[in-house]
Amino acid sequence: MIDLTLIGIGSGSPGHLTREGAAAMAVADLILIPQKAQKSDLADLRRALCAEVLPSPPPLASFPMPQRQVAQGYRQGVEDWHDAIAAEWEAVIRAHEAVRPALLVWGDPSLYDSTLRIAARVGQRLPLRLRVIPGITAVQALCAAHAIPLNDVAQPVTITTGRQLRDHGWPSCVDRVVVMLDADPAFQTLDPDGIDIWWGAYLGLPQQMLMQGPLANTGPRIVKARADARAAHGWIMDTYLLARCGAMWCSAA
Repeated sequence: MIDLTLIGIGSGSPGHLTREGAAAMAVADLILIPQKAQKSDLADLRRALCAEVLPSPPPLASFPMPQRQVAQGYRQGVEDWHDAIAAEWEAVIRAHEAVRPALLVWGDPSLYDSTLRIAARVGQRLPLRLRVIPGITAVQALCAAHAIPLNDVAQPVTITTGRQLRDHGWPSCVDRVVVMLDADPAFQTLDPDGIDIWWGAYLGLPQQMLMQGPLANTGPRIVKARADARAAHGWIMDTYLLARCGAMWCSAA
């Protein structure tokens, strides 16, 4: 039986790693490191985290992250992509004869992350026992960085993706929306009148960036700042919260 542990690591900052997560890393006999094309910084962050947290890190095994194809449509592209990643995991685990492998997951494995679905595919090929250790989500890190509550008093909040916001507009029955996985800021498709935004990138890392204010004038500044940051670092991870004015903490209230 192979004991695979998925460990949430927040943004990759050592401060975001729980004691439970650090303990799980210490007893792993292999840590898998995804290597994305032209995004070596992400793999380097994982390696640096291991070096800082663990006196004697276990072997670190890099594997190439397959690229998602879109020719067959979004859904099928994701399914094929997950199959390809699962095959890479299996190959690395077999090659190292690992019985306690671990994988470090950005944010938390349970929120807008595909690691659990990929692990299920690996479990169809290998005798697998899965353990999940939660991590700090981008949503938590964003609200903490801006020192704001996620929800208004006794009110709901919706967490969605840039694709959903772009295709379907503002979700019904809520005044607050958190948007994740947004490669091309979908807030540009909204009428900005009466909306405030709290935005953050590289949350918890030394290069952290924060902006807040009315969407009408803050949105264009965010678009430029994230483009400049992507060009400088080769990657960007960001998220944002939108609130209709009149809600608590809205700058126009």
